[in-house]
Amino acid sequence: AMSLYSHAFSGNPLRSGPHKTPESVTPESAFLKLKTLFSADRHESHIPNFKVLPFRKGKPLAGAVSGPRWRLGWLNFHEFLGHFGNPPRSVPSEDDFVYLGFNHEDDAVYWAVDTSEEGGGLSDELGAKQLCFVELRTLMVATDWTEAKSMAELAVAGHAKSLLEWHNTARFCGHCGSATVPVEAGKKKRCSNESCKKSIYPRLDPVVIMLVIDRENDCALLSKQSRFVPRMWSCLAGFIE
Repeated sequence: AMSLYSHAFSGNPLRSGPHKTPESVTPESAFLKLKTLFSADRHESHIPNFKVLPFRKGKPLAGAVSGPRWRLGWLNFHEFLGHFGNPPRSVPSEDDFVYLGFNHEDDAVYWAVDTSEEGGGLSDELGAKQLCFVELRTLMVATDWTEAKSMAELAVAGHAKSLLEWHNTARFCGHCGSATVPVEAGKKKRCSNESCKKSIYPRLDPVVIMLVIDRENDCALLSKQSRFVPRMWSCLAGFIE
C-alpha cells in the first residue's frame, strides 16, 4: 500500500519546517542582494547562492534524471544570465523575480521568473543540458508519489506557478485601474497611483474537492477533462461561488 504524507502540490519545503529564515535571506534582504547583482558587476567573485527556476507560458523548466524520474531545471544566477547571450539580450529585470523561499539544507535562496516574453534566449542552449519547459500536469503524472524529494519539487513548482500566474493577472489595481508594481520580492503588489497605493495580495480561491465512492463495488467516481494529459483523472471538484 502507498503511504502519502501530503497531497500533490502541498508540503512545500521552502514554506514549512522547523527552521526560522535567517534575517539575511528574508524576502526583503534577498531582493536587495538581487537588485545589487543587476546593478553591479555580474562577474564579481562573491555571488549569493541564488537558484532560479525559469517558467515559460506556465511551464517550469525540467529535465530527466533516469528512466521516468525528472528534476526541476534550477539555474544559478550566472547560468541564468548566460543563456541570454553576451552581451545579454532581453534579460528580465529584478522586478520579474518572485521569491520562493530559503532552503537550510543547501543554504540557497530560491526564485522563480517568467521568461515567456524573452523570445528564444533560453531555449537555444537548454537542449544541451537536456532541459525543456514541461506542463506541470505532465510532471505530476510522472511523479513517484512515494518519493519525498520528487513530491517536494512538485510542491515548489506548483507554488511558483501560482505566484507567477497571479502576477500576470493582477497587473492593474481593482480600486482605481492604475498599473500595479511588485513589492517585497513579489510577495505582494502595490498600486502605482500615489493617491491610491492599495496593496494587493495573492488570491485564495475556495474550492470543494470530493471523492465519490461505491463501497459495495469497491470503486470510485472520477472525472476527466479534455485538457488533461494522458492517463490523468481527478476527483470531482469546483469553485465555491
